[in-house]
Amino acid sequence: MKYSVLAVLSALTTTFATAQEENDGLIRMKLMKRTDHEMVAQHLERENKALLLALEAENNPDVALVSKAASASLRGAQPSFEEQLAVAQGKSESVTIKDYSNAQYYGVLDVGSPPQSFTVIFDTGSSNLWIPEINCQNCGYWFLNGGKHKYDHSKSSTYKVDGSDFHIQYGSGDVKGSFSVDDVTLAQDIVIKGQKFAEVSDAGGLGMGYTMGKFDGIMGLGFEGLSLGNAETVFKNAIDQKLVKEGVFAFALGDNKEGELTFGGVDKTKYKGEITWVKLEEPKYWQITLDNVSVGSYSSGKTNGIVDSGTSLITGPSTEVQKIAAAAGAQANLLGQYTIDCSKVPSLPDLDFTINGRAWTVPGKDLVIQSGGTCLFAMMAMDVPNGPKWILGDVFMRKFYTVFDYENEQVGFAEPTY
Repeated sequence: MKYSVLAVLSALTTTFATAQEENDGLIRMKLMKRTDHEMVAQHLERENKALLLALEAENNPDVALVSKAASASLRGAQPSFEEQLAVAQGKSESVTIKDYSNAQYYGVLDVGSPPQSFTVIFDTGSSNLWIPEINCQNCGYWFLNGGKHKYDHSKSSTYKVDGSDFHIQYGSGDVKGSFSVDDVTLAQDIVIKGQKFAEVSDAGGLGMGYTMGKFDGIMGLGFEGLSLGNAETVFKNAIDQKLVKEGVFAFALGDNKEGELTFGGVDKTKYKGEITWVKLEEPKYWQITLDNVSVGSYSSGKTNGIVDSGTSLITGPSTEVQKIAAAAGAQANLLGQYTIDCSKVPSLPDLDFTINGRAWTVPGKDLVIQSGGTCLFAMMAMDVPNGPKWILGDVFMRKFYTVFDYENEQVGFAEPTY
């Protein structure tokens, strides 16, 4: 197959390509985006459940609050309400890096021959590809978003047995399965042969964030150092099989408008000026040095962070985010998230991430996810032992054209044109 540049189009509705788009060599497919209304509604539902649990704890002193250690090499799921309550009461630190219930962007890929389609999160913060198997337990219900799409290897002529165990220990429990090998297709055109991936047999460790989520699985875009089972990533195999021209992919996440993810190159129409490149601290997460994080009178000094497409919010150390939230007038709840009086949004100060000597600014008004009369503060406290200090999620990435250079181990930012 000739070199291709794969672009994943993020849109809420179907759009028609312009003549320029049809001739630019990009292959486009739809990527769904959760609305702000859905995110706020789910937050309020989870908050109500946490309040009920808190009342139960007050009336029953024997309620156990147990904190579990999350895997340092893989990032996972929403912690249980018991763990959230322990964090809120100061009895535990955060036990998880990733909360997929907050993810906003999803796309479709195919596995097997003939292809079986799955909705996945394209996640730069993990490295494995996993999807639920046909007999998966705790893998959603038909009456919630139509249920999950499940992989049936007996229907694929290109399936090969691997059989090695796939086991993730999340803060809220286990996710188990086994590895298999099959072809993976992106945009109905790029076929990665012999991709090792996981069939999940029990997704109970992901909790309600997965059960109620609109995604079937995860396609990790991190490095092999994060990958379980020594499985090469989908993108690494695409490079090795010469299916992409360059070992580069890039996100252009529109703010309530269409966006684009390109594999194999950048879309030069999506940015202006030059790309500012930043070398990774190590090729594992997409982790970079931050010269400073500042907002109002707060200043962090030199620190680090990861650029993460699988997290919608910006997260940071609990003590630091508490200071920022207090200065902004945001109030914490039992889930470790913050809400803010919507009338204060116009006066919120800007948040600056200084990278390579340049400030990359998220305007104060964009630090809020709003629906109706509820405004969520788009920052969350999260302490990761021996891990990154800050997570620059979609709230940050929406403001800049963000490029991931796999082969040169660097990430780049540019001013968007969209």
